[in-house]
Amino acid sequence: MESQIQDIRWKEDLAELKMLAAVIFVLAGATALSAEEADEPEANPGRPTVSTPAAVAPTGYLQFETGGMTARHSPEFSSRSGPIEVLKLSVSSRLEFLASFEPLVHYRTEGGKANGTAEVFLGAQAVLHKGEGARPTVAASYVRRIYDGGAPDLDFGSPRNSLVVLASADVRGFHYDANAIVNEMVQGVVRRAQLAQTLSVSHRMGKGLSISGELWHFTQPFLRSDAVGNLWALAYTARKNLVFDAGFDRGLTRTSTRWEVFAGFTYLLPRRVWH
Repeated sequence: MESQIQDIRWKEDLAELKMLAAVIFVLAGATALSAEEADEPEANPGRPTVSTPAAVAPTGYLQFETGGMTARHSPEFSSRSGPIEVLKLSVSSRLEFLASFEPLVHYRTEGGKANGTAEVFLGAQAVLHKGEGARPTVAASYVRRIYDGGAPDLDFGSPRNSLVVLASADVRGFHYDANAIVNEMVQGVVRRAQLAQTLSVSHRMGKGLSISGELWHFTQPFLRSDAVGNLWALAYTARKNLVFDAGFDRGLTRTSTRWEVFAGFTYLLPRRVWH
């Protein structure tokens, strides 16, 4: 009986993800049709990996990183689904501003099903050193949570403040993004530090197609445990300023989110909004 209930819930989550993916790809198709082929800037996707690239988006262009995700079995929920949006705008070749939010989250806990909103984050990323080839580009970013909607969090939680050191480079046909993270976690009046490390490696498989593999680790200071995950994703570059992606993440520890499945796209507006 329990296995039948789990199968039903899994089918419901898959249906939610398919609906989100359909909306995402319709929107992407519409934006792609309106873009011009000539002199297109090149997108710099930060999704779908946990790691963020050290390089920033092209100067003066607005970048949308849009996707949907469904997750199952985490310390705070049994299932969680919703769209995710990240906006990035580089005002120079070394400085980028960003905003991240989840406008709607559908989740299931021991208390039943519910809908809500998640957090809104604002931040900036600065390139400290521009590398080339195997010499890494190094950057630092700061992100602040400005709104908490109260929806249950994933296994790595929701930091009030986050400081990240980033490094990216290309080595023998492979590209890597590595992040070292220090977060401020808050529960009631108690504040604790969270440490995290991520490493993502990607490789082009053919014209426009690439595969990414990632290992990530976050301490869980309030659970006195660790969240560890292994992520795999495929990305397809439809054009320079439009990249589709899809993949999954598998939690490797008892307090990790067991499964996450996601799909989305990165779209860079073809016209400058900042000169």
